[in-house]
Amino acid sequence: MLSIFNISKSYGSQQLFSNISFNIGARDRIAVIGANGAGKTTLFEIILGNITPDEGQISKRQGISVGCLQQEITPSSVIPLLDAVTDVATGAMKLKHAIEVVRQEMEEEKDTNKTAELLQEMGELQYRFEAAGGYSIEYEAKIVLSGLGFKTSDYKRPMNEFSGGWLMRAELAKLLLLNPDLLLLDEPTNHLDLESCIWFENYLKSYHGAIMVISHDREFLNNVADSVLAIEPGRIIHHHGNYDSFITARQRGIETSEATAKRQKRKIQQEMRYIERFRYKATKATQVQSRIKRMQKIQKVEVPRTSRKIHFSFPCIERGGEEVIKLTHVAKAYRNNIVYKDLNLVLRRGDRVALLGHNGAGKTTLLKILADVLPFEKGQRELGYNISTAYYTQHQLELLSPENSVLSELRSVAPNDTEQRLRSILGGFLFSGDDVAKTVSVLSGGEKSRLAIAKILVQSTNFLLMDEPTNHLDIASREVLTDALQAYQGTLCFISHDRTLIRQIANKIIMVARGQVQIFPGDYDSYLYWKKSQPEIIPGTDQKSAIKTGSKDNKEELRRRKATEGELRNKYYRILSPIQRKTSKIEARLSLLEEQLKEIEDTFSNSAHYEDRSNVVNNIDKHRGLKKEIDSLTEEWERLSLEADKITGEFEEEKYMALKRNA
Repeated sequence: MLSIFNISKSYGSQQLFSNISFNIGARDRIAVIGANGAGKTTLFEIILGNITPDEGQISKRQGISVGCLQQEITPSSVIPLLDAVTDVATGAMKLKHAIEVVRQEMEEEKDTNKTAELLQEMGELQYRFEAAGGYSIEYEAKIVLSGLGFKTSDYKRPMNEFSGGWLMRAELAKLLLLNPDLLLLDEPTNHLDLESCIWFENYLKSYHGAIMVISHDREFLNNVADSVLAIEPGRIIHHHGNYDSFITARQRGIETSEATAKRQKRKIQQEMRYIERFRYKATKATQVQSRIKRMQKIQKVEVPRTSRKIHFSFPCIERGGEEVIKLTHVAKAYRNNIVYKDLNLVLRRGDRVALLGHNGAGKTTLLKILADVLPFEKGQRELGYNISTAYYTQHQLELLSPENSVLSELRSVAPNDTEQRLRSILGGFLFSGDDVAKTVSVLSGGEKSRLAIAKILVQSTNFLLMDEPTNHLDIASREVLTDALQAYQGTLCFISHDRTLIRQIANKIIMVARGQVQIFPGDYDSYLYWKKSQPEIIPGTDQKSAIKTGSKDNKEELRRRKATEGELRNKYYRILSPIQRKTSKIEARLSLLEEQLKEIEDTFSNSAHYEDRSNVVNNIDKHRGLKKEIDSLTEEWERLSLEADKITGEFEEEKYMALKRNA
């Protein structure tokens, strides 16, 4: 369908690729991967004809259509959404307009002969409109728009009322409706929520045409692509298989290259020793020259760089209370838009929570309330004993000082750490060598994100909240982020559309929908299994009627799962409840004692206090007694907390095994 022959492209001294060739078949699904700036988008522009390669050519089959979803959008218009999307089918839309004109003429025409002529013309236009698929265009458009998350009430809204993210979805809907022979998708999932992303994947699986996709979403690439085009410095690798199989094959290739390089290095060292030893001996001159020529012809094996597992060593964090944060009867609204009426939620120590839900469901609002950066109208937010928070959002990038170097920016939040330690942390976040001396102003969006995340994690906080931390990050950077979060010892609550990150990090899922939160105490795969067992909810029905649509097997399986979970929860509650009560009493007592200790210490800083010797002695004795009791209670609190953690872990493990047996 389309062939690329020996194309090369450079910008100044930077060469993106050289002499690359590959073919695109009619039903190929190709993932285009590479580091930011490797030339992925440039390759798309060359295929589209918007950029001319320095060398080589592209051969297309006659009549082939190519459509592209780009990352930038043009200003929107006042045209209603549905009309804007269906207008891409220009031929059918022109016929629709002509039919409307003829219909108006017929209504106004009094002459029966002319009415008959108009009626015949109407019939011909309607036949052509039907042949062009006109009657199905609007239906298809509604299916696509619904799948991408638009509501029926959105169809008549003018385009200029939608935000940038929703406009990108509309552009994607237009492209899918256009149905080109070759679909070029540049980061199509950036503005999709999880549900829309899954729908989009299924749509692409049945797409009648070829697809090339640039994405940093590893799960999306695995589910959509059947081959990989990897753009690496100086070369392009074409691999048949999905992204995971490419990584596996590439790792095997790297190991082979490393072994070959080691053997070659030993051979070169051996030859060099011979040359150096006999270079100035006349009797060996011929052999030496022969070996020098042989050395010059050796093509050294280059071992390509790859993402490696990073072992992070972050500062030790203080142990917090069992109950990290508690929201009670929280109400939040934006003018007439009520997000939460009566929100109740508790997060516990060790939770690694992923917030899921449609865009606009209230995930970011909930995260901001938890982070104490958004006020609410009613209710309470209670932070647990000894809990300190850190909040990461894309706004953090704007807080970076443009004139600072990467190293000095990290030092601003960790002034007591050595330069060697800071360099080690930055190395973990892919800032190596002279990169740490770069000023923030010259960093790319992905580099700024990595630096902002490093600044958050280097601080000694035990409750971390993150809003879309993978934005702007390429695949290698996302793997580094995963390594860092796995090493983080505190409690974590995050929003992400990267299912690979959710799968590797989360141990609890919270679904946000219609002002309510539904908690699933398990990992992402367990959540998906549970979700699959739920009865399908048909649009336009309520929950009760929707449950009736579920199969008997699903209902019975769900009943068994709930019964199993209930029995285990009751069993462990009986064990855990006394420990939690003791822990709560100790926390309350510690809080009171620490207030008394602070009051006494405040008197020590007052010179008038030392005028009464007996009072000084008395306060010193009290201070010593309080410190002793605090140390004793803290030790008991830590013992109970560890015991509670162990019991909770046993509960999760036993529940998982029980559900696995019932599956």
